[in-house]
This record gives sequence, C-alpha cells and structure tokens, in this order.
Amino acid sequence: MITRKKNLLVAFASLLMIGTLVLANSCNISTKKPVDPKENALALPVIKIDTATAITVKDYIGTIEGKVNVEIRPQVEGILDEIYVDEGAFVKEGQPLFKINPQPYQEKLNNEIATENVEKAKLKNAQLEIDRLKPLIDNEVIAEVQLETAKSNYEIAKASLAKASASVASAKISLEYTIIKAPVSGYIGRIPKRIGNLVAKNDSQPMTVLSDVSDVYVYFGMSESDFLYFTKSNQKLDTSKTNDSNQNLPKVTLILADGHEYTERGVVDAINGQVNRNTGAISLRATFPNSQDVMRSGNSGTVKLQETKHNVILVPQVATTSIQDKTFVYLLDNESKVKLQSISIEGVSGTNYIVTEGLKRGDIIIKTGFDKLTEGMYVKPMN
Repeated sequence: MITRKKNLLVAFASLLMIGTLVLANSCNISTKKPVDPKENALALPVIKIDTATAITVKDYIGTIEGKVNVEIRPQVEGILDEIYVDEGAFVKEGQPLFKINPQPYQEKLNNEIATENVEKAKLKNAQLEIDRLKPLIDNEVIAEVQLETAKSNYEIAKASLAKASASVASAKISLEYTIIKAPVSGYIGRIPKRIGNLVAKNDSQPMTVLSDVSDVYVYFGMSESDFLYFTKSNQKLDTSKTNDSNQNLPKVTLILADGHEYTERGVVDAINGQVNRNTGAISLRATFPNSQDVMRSGNSGTVKLQETKHNVILVPQVATTSIQDKTFVYLLDNESKVKLQSISIEGVSGTNYIVTEGLKRGDIIIKTGFDKLTEGMYVKPMN
C-alpha cells in the first residue's frame, strides 16, 4: 500500500514538471518577434536598364556575277573550223577564240576586189574621154554638150568605184569576223558548239560566255521594311560614286558557299529602281574585288550588312530566360520584389538582345541566379 502511494506521488511530480516546461515554452513562443523577409533576402547581381547604340548584322542570300559578262556570238554564218580555247580557260583581250571556215568570205572578197578594179578602169576611161574632148571644145570642133556628157559619165564611174570600194571593205570585215577574238580579258564559260557545227548570228545559244571577274557583282534582295531602314540610315548615299572616296557607301562582308568569310569587303553601289510587287523585295548590288581569283559567275554567297541603331534598350542574353515561345526577365519592383516580366525582342547585337517592349530606362533586372528565384521573393541587389 505504501509502495503504491509512493508511485502515485512520483507520477504526479512528473506530470507537474511536464506542465511547467510546456507553459514555459508557450511563453517563449508568444514573446518571440516575427522574422522580416527582407533581412533574409537573397543577394544577386543586377543590371540597371539604359539606352545604348546597337550594331546589328543581317544576312541576305546573293548571287555572284562577273563585272563584265560577254556573250560571244558569231557575226558571220559558217562552219566552225577551229576552237582555240578550252572551257574555264583564262584569255586576254584580243586573243583568238574560234575560227569559222573563211573560204566563202575569201572568195567574196576576191570578187569584190575584181569589181573594184573594173570600176577603177571605167573611171580612168571616163577621165581619158574628158581629156580627149577638151581640145576639141577649145577649137570649136565639137559642141560643148559632148564634154558635159563625158563629165557626167566620169561622175557615174566615180560613184560606182566608191560603191565597189565599200563592198571590198565590207567583204574584208566579214573575212575578219571568221576569226572570233576575246573582246575583254576573262574566263571562258561552257562551249556548246563543236568543230564542224554550223554557227550563225541568230543561234539561240552563244558560242560561249566570257566573264571578267577581276571585280564581281553580288546581287541580293531585302524586304521593304529593311530597305526603308537602310535608306533612312544612309540618307547621303550616292550610288553614282563607286570609288573608295565616297565614305557614305555602306560596307558589306560576304560569306562564301563553304561557310568562310571572304577576306575583302565590298560596297553597296547600286539599288534597283522598283520594288518587286510579287515578293515585296528590292534588289541591291554590292561590288567586291576578286584579287584572289576565287569567285566565278554563278557562285552564291551570303551578304552580311551591318546596321547601326541608336537609343535602343539592350539586355544581355544571359539575363533572360525562355518559357515556351516567350522571353522573360526577372524584374525588381520598388520594394526589391522579383517579378517575371515578358519582353519583346527585335534583334541581336553581339551578346545582347534589342528589346522593344517590356522594359524602360531605369528598370532593374536580375543578371544571374535564376535557379534560386521565385516570383514575389525579395532580392538584395548587388552591383
């Protein structure tokens, strides 16, 4: 019995101690101050938005043509006797390319020369007749009208000789045309005709195309909106001056078909006078020196045109995040709270985006540490 009372007393004492501890803890909890979330704000680097000058580069697909492309066509008809060059060969101005059978034209020249000689003899006879009649007129042996007739015959013979001489000159030109020479220096294109083929002026295909590629033209098209910006940015552009002294001509670079950038820069020196109504594009021409002799007519490439835009908002690409098809930044409000802000992007300048909507001057955005952020949390800005 005594033992049982003792156990009850021990249990009562234990309950009393537990109650005292619970009461003490309750008092401590009720007196503890609430935690300020700003004191535990995450410190992250930030960027203050400002306007700047952006340099953008736009790509345009272009086709390459030699500065001079000459279709070689025969001036006379005949059988092709000789081909002096091969496709792809470089030729100099005046170098023989083809030979047309000259025999018919040589014979025609011989006939014209013979006719000319006949007319020369007739003219001589007419002069002799005048010389014979003059003394007779002076001595009043014959009427003066006979001398006038002789003089008229002389003028007719003189005109006939001039006509014959012109025919000889024409026959010589035709004979010379049987040797077809290079009008300019350049590279020979495809030669569709072969020895023994008949060639004529009205052939559908030229005998070949000769390309002078010491300089090349690159033709490319840009959209109407790009062209409007281009012309506004180059209001002093004078395409009538194509030399290096015109500082207003915009420089361009060229990416060749193998993906390498051409070492020499070109210049935009011609603009088409009309916009294509079907495509809404306008054609431009850039001239490139081809001192390394790596480009040919028919090549393709990509023209890179640099544009400068002033007073635009630039945001580093690393300071943005993509969600589905939209781009966002983490924007801080006046209380340094994080807000996920959508932005509109116009283009790229180096490692920056050009932002047109969603940000303004003076805004502050988070630069890095997005994996630690949730919308609405406080951030301690770091420079």
